[in-house]
Amino acid sequence: MKLLDRYLMAQFARNLALVICSLVAIYLLVDFFERLDNFLESQKTIGLAVKYLLLKLPFMYAQLIPVCILLAGIITLGVLNQHFEFMALMAGGISVIRIIRPLLVAAALFTLLTVAIGQWVLPATTAATNRIWYEEVNRQTPKGILRDGRTYFRGTEGIFSFVRPNPEKNEFRNFSFAAFDAEHGLTTLLTAESATWEKGTWLLQNGQQKERADNGGFSVTIFKTLSRAFAEEPEEFFVPPYKIEEISYSKLLRQAMDSKVSNHESLVEFHRRFSYTFLGIPLLLLGIPVLLSVHKTRGRDLALAIPVSCGMAFAAWGAWSASQSLAKTATLPPGIASWSIHVLTIALGCFLLKRHNQ
Repeated sequence: MKLLDRYLMAQFARNLALVICSLVAIYLLVDFFERLDNFLESQKTIGLAVKYLLLKLPFMYAQLIPVCILLAGIITLGVLNQHFEFMALMAGGISVIRIIRPLLVAAALFTLLTVAIGQWVLPATTAATNRIWYEEVNRQTPKGILRDGRTYFRGTEGIFSFVRPNPEKNEFRNFSFAAFDAEHGLTTLLTAESATWEKGTWLLQNGQQKERADNGGFSVTIFKTLSRAFAEEPEEFFVPPYKIEEISYSKLLRQAMDSKVSNHESLVEFHRRFSYTFLGIPLLLLGIPVLLSVHKTRGRDLALAIPVSCGMAFAAWGAWSASQSLAKTATLPPGIASWSIHVLTIALGCFLLKRHNQ
């Protein structure tokens, strides 16, 4: 690696560390004072609040890294220009694209680090913070759990298991119900290809029902349509929305690609989280040429260059956020909604860089 590359990457890493520490510190203070009353009202200790905030650090890092990459790149290049180093490099025949290449490489490395954190660290820490906040502090015990695309729910009469492709509809696939006696022996096993809740009645399609007889054996009934009464209604089968945040990238992808499960929510969440992690590189590619243009027309004052370049890049971030609403409502495919902003931002950034380089 050339000396210039090492120097620029070191400057970028130093500035990135400063920006992350500054923004995380602000995030921690705001979050602490917002939630402190909740911890005290639920008679929890300050130590638990501190533990909650420490466990939330990986989440804060993942949320802030795209903006931090943008700010670190702009500050690094701005300081170079402020000290006439950028001008010296240009006078030496080094192109703008060659100068910013180490910054893009460093941004890519930190983005990959964030992907690793999202895969192996975030699921565990997010599950811990959700448990503390929702179950211990707010006393909201979830009634169902989600495992590999299936919902499991312990009702008053037994255990339900099913796939619910659309949480907004009372339609269930691969439905099963198991009831047990006091000694945990199976008494009833009901399975169905599909189940619907209509007008206060459960209607099961294409399945079988096994009932334990007095002699210990089981009687099996095959049915095409069966009306069955359960104590629970679909509204009770909820899985808290925050539970999907506890799933790693690989599990989300497996759930989304599972041909047996129509899990639009998992596909949307996978593209949303993965594309957000990579948003820093397009923002940096757009922010740098804007910074250079401001420097060229307004001088080397960072007080104007940083807000202008960040403002244009944040507009791209806002467009990405708006596209997520279109993905959730299935107006746009999740892949297009999540990655189109990246493509457009990179194309615009490369166009502006090429113009500035000329």
